[in-house]
Amino acid sequence: MDLATVRRLYAYTAWADGLVFDAAAALSDEERRRHLESSFPSVLATLEHVVAAEWIWLQRWRGDNPSAPPDWWGDPELDFLRAKLSEIEAERDAYLDRLEADDLTRVLRYRLLSGEERQGPLGDLLLHVVNHSTYHRGQLVTLLRQLGKTPPATDLLWYTDP
Repeated sequence: MDLATVRRLYAYTAWADGLVFDAAAALSDEERRRHLESSFPSVLATLEHVVAAEWIWLQRWRGDNPSAPPDWWGDPELDFLRAKLSEIEAERDAYLDRLEADDLTRVLRYRLLSGEERQGPLGDLLLHVVNHSTYHRGQLVTLLRQLGKTPPATDLLWYTDP
């Protein structure tokens, strides 16, 4: 893995997240909040989790270890979440632009919100976050289908060869 690949995967993630946010914006507020069966109880709660995780991991990469979700956690509106994700993406892109190839193998020590200490190569942690977002976008596709909607195509193939 190299930095160009990492940056490309994050560009893809931003593109795919944008499509999912567009799909969520087309829902009524009631549909976004409707209790559905998944890891999180609604479209909005799933998006909140994705954005919060992006924020938490960015803090960890910078050397901070949040011990709680961000202060905006707790039923924010869709427009707020989308704006927050845009801020995080800009900060993340700036962080990625400062990385050197050797940084990908640097071991990062961090704590989970539970306080458990963990560590891993930064490159693996960067890939984890891309994978995490992909995982939850898959759940959002299922939630959208439960609402009778046609979800967007967010596979990497559609990003690389539209």
